[in-house]
Amino acid sequence: MIHHIRAARPLAELTGESRQLARFAGSSAFRRCVRAGALAAAFAVALTSFAAAEGGPPVRIRGEATKIEGDMLSVKDRSGAALTVKLAPNYRVTELRKAELGEIKDGTYIGVTALPQKDGTLKAIAIMIFPPAAKGTAEGHRAWDLAPETTMTNATVDGIVTSGTGTTIKVKYKDGEKTVMVTPETSIVAMGPGQPAMLKPGAKILIFGAQKAADGTLSTAGVVVGKDGLTPPM
Repeated sequence: MIHHIRAARPLAELTGESRQLARFAGSSAFRRCVRAGALAAAFAVALTSFAAAEGGPPVRIRGEATKIEGDMLSVKDRSGAALTVKLAPNYRVTELRKAELGEIKDGTYIGVTALPQKDGTLKAIAIMIFPPAAKGTAEGHRAWDLAPETTMTNATVDGIVTSGTGTTIKVKYKDGEKTVMVTPETSIVAMGPGQPAMLKPGAKILIFGAQKAADGTLSTAGVVVGKDGLTPPM
């Protein structure tokens, strides 16, 4: 059977809404929408465990990649244990780079790993800047497992005050707000799209939430990789 493919009509022959749609499909605005959608999907995969935490504790893995063979990733975790994680066919790599405090503005969506203080403020251990496409990811305040008593707060910046004693950042999320103290020791990092080639022996990685099967095997659809040897500080 022969299928006849109709050639696309020239723009000049289109009228009304058809012409407007054709122009939009070829526009930079359309391409930006496609890229934004792809970025949102990538970060949703990388941060799956935030949402999964509601259904059960995630298996969070911090460490160094030691080998990758096919779809199997070998990791030496921060305790020195050797782990093997199966990578999903469509797994995503998210890059984590060093960032500056000046990149954080009103309206920026951030994740704050912190130690709660007696006065209710949060002393930031690390601040992770989300890309705009991932705004709203796992919004809220929760316990975290970086160290005893640490917390994670994903929220929108609603004010920054810098004085001689340091910088404080006010953040708001759907159920409340927090005041974050930034110190010279606070690590500031930013997430961005990564490439599978970044996942290689020696890379410092973080898997926010690997899935653990009944037989104990681990799998993941997303891996965060530190750029230029950066160890994810979250």
